[in-house]
Amino acid sequence: MHQPVIPGLPDDLALQCLARLSHGYHGILETVSKRWRDVVRSEDYSNFKAREGWSGDWLFVLTEGSRDHWIAYDPEADRWHPLPSNPKPHLQYRWWSGFSCICVNTKFLIIGGSYEKCECPFISNEVVQFDPFRRDWSSIASMLTPRSHFACCVIDGKVYVAGGQNSDCPRGLNLAEVYDPLTDMWEDLPPMPMTAMDCIGIAYQGKLHVLSDCLGLQDQSPTQVFDPSNREWHIKHENWPFSRARQVAVQVTEDDQVYTVEDWGESIVKTRDAEKEEWYSIGKVPPVFIPHHSRPLEVFDYGFAAVGRELYVMGGKVLRWDESGVGRFEIVRLDRVRVCDPRNSELSWRETRPMCLTAGGSIVACASLKGRNPLKGATS
Repeated sequence: MHQPVIPGLPDDLALQCLARLSHGYHGILETVSKRWRDVVRSEDYSNFKAREGWSGDWLFVLTEGSRDHWIAYDPEADRWHPLPSNPKPHLQYRWWSGFSCICVNTKFLIIGGSYEKCECPFISNEVVQFDPFRRDWSSIASMLTPRSHFACCVIDGKVYVAGGQNSDCPRGLNLAEVYDPLTDMWEDLPPMPMTAMDCIGIAYQGKLHVLSDCLGLQDQSPTQVFDPSNREWHIKHENWPFSRARQVAVQVTEDDQVYTVEDWGESIVKTRDAEKEEWYSIGKVPPVFIPHHSRPLEVFDYGFAAVGRELYVMGGKVLRWDESGVGRFEIVRLDRVRVCDPRNSELSWRETRPMCLTAGGSIVACASLKGRNPLKGATS
C-alpha cells in the first residue's frame, strides 16, 4: 500500500515542501520516518533541489587531524554536519598542504596540493568536487599544470589559478590557467610577469589579484593583477595587509568589500577603502574565556571566512597558563564559532553553534558557498 510522504498532500507537493528546507535540517528530517528518510536520500529529491537551485548557504571547514573529513555549517539551521568521505584513493594519503578549496556554480572544489605518497611528497593537478544536491564527490578535469601553494579565486563563474610550485619549478611558477565548469575544461592564460609561490588569489573588482606571502613590503612584493576582459597582467604597487596564517588571510564579501585580520600580536580586523586604496581598522577579534582560567586568552590558528555579508571566525587554539606561577601551560583546542556584521559601526560578535564534536583546533582550510534560499528568495 502506498504511504504518502505527508498525509493529505500529493507526493509531488510534499516533495516541494521538504525540499525548501536547507541541508542543515536533513538529519532531523531523516529521523521523522523511514518514508521521509527515503525521500531525502532519493534522486528525485536531489534533482528537484538542483533544478530549482535551492542549495542554501554552506560553510565548508577542514580541521587539523581530520584528513579529508570535511564538515559543513548551515547558517539558516544553525547546524554543523559531516560531509561524506571522499572515496578518491589518493586521499588515503596525508593530504596536508598546498591545496586550494573554492566554491563555484553551487559546487565545492578541492584543487591540486601536495601530499605524501610512499613517504615522498607528490604535487597533484587533480580536482575533485562535492555536489551539495546529490551529496557526493566526483572527479572533474585536472589542471594543466600540477601545483601547490598557489593563488586561486572565482570570477564570473570561472576558477582562476596562478603561481605556486611543483617538482619542476620548486622556486615558483609564473603559469596561470582558468577552469570553466560549464565545459569542464582548463585553458592556459598568459604567464604572470613574475613567478609567485606561497601566494593567495583575491577576486576583487572583477580582477584576479595574486598576493604573495611577504605582503606589507611593497617594494619587494608587488601585486600581480590579471584582467579577464583583455587577458592582460599588470603590476600594482599597493599595500595589502597579510596575516602570517593563510587561513586568516583576505576575504571578500558578496558586496565586494575586502576584509583581513592582522594577527601580529592582536587580531585586528581591517577593511579597504577602494577609492583611497588604504586600509583602516574596524575592530578586533575578541579573546575568549575558558573554564578554570580567570583571564581572557588570545586565539591563534583560527579560520576566517565571509558568508554573504558576515564574517566568521571559527576554531583555533589558546594557551592556558597555570596561574599558580609555575610557568606551565597546555594547548586547548576550540570548537567555538563567532560571527559579526562588519557593516556595523562597532563590531559586535555573537556565538553560533560550535563545530561538530570531532572537530576543533587549527583550521586547515575553509570556503563558503552562497546559495539560493527558497524561504527567503535569495540568490547568489
